Amino acid sequence: MLLYTVPWPAQGLYSVKSVDSISDMRKIKWRAYSPATARMGELVGAQAVTVQAAELSQAMATGVVEAFMTSSTTGVDSRIHEHIKNFYDLQAWLPKNAVLVNAKAFQALDKTQQEAVLKAAAAAEDRGWKASQEKNEAAKKTLAEKGMKVHQPSSKLVSDMKQLGWTMLQDWQKKAGPEGESIVQAYLKMPSFASGTPATKPAPKPAATAK
Repeated sequence: MLLYTVPWPAQGLYSVKSVDSISDMRKIKWRAYSPATARMGELVGAQAVTVQAAELSQAMATGVVEAFMTSSTTGVDSRIHEHIKNFYDLQAWLPKNAVLVNAKAFQALDKTQQEAVLKAAAAAEDRGWKASQEKNEAAKKTLAEKGMKVHQPSSKLVSDMKQLGWTMLQDWQKKAGPEGESIVQAYLKMPSFASGTPATKPAPKPAATAK
């Protein structure tokens, strides 16, 4: 049973060159560190290279990597500003940590205890989302202070990335089958998706009740 989720700061695009649309990323040396990022590189026509986190600094310094997706905080921690000068605040996705509780154990609690657990979970979620957003803003400020250009993406780039996202979603649905389709349809009905603001905290979940 899910108690709450807390996101890492949103993922943005780092690039050695200006990027106003996906077409500007063709042939660029793109760091692929997962099947999803490898697929992204394929879809934009980039030259995908596999580089582990420990090798990233050297790869940037030697020109092996010219662009990739990661968060503003990772940009600060990895001193990306020393090699790459453009960060596009795409807020492409929000990796999350999830805290779960064994449903059977939760249901074994009395009503007062359940309410206490849910109240603590809600408070932790609110605190975590706020902290993540604050860290994201602080990191972007630090990147700018270090000489990186922090850009708001162009409307064309945002549109291109949304189309790329839909393509990747369709890829996943083909593999996931009917169960995956039902999950996607439920997600598309969420208020946070309908509002077009995926980087903000979604509407509160209704409190769970014991059965």
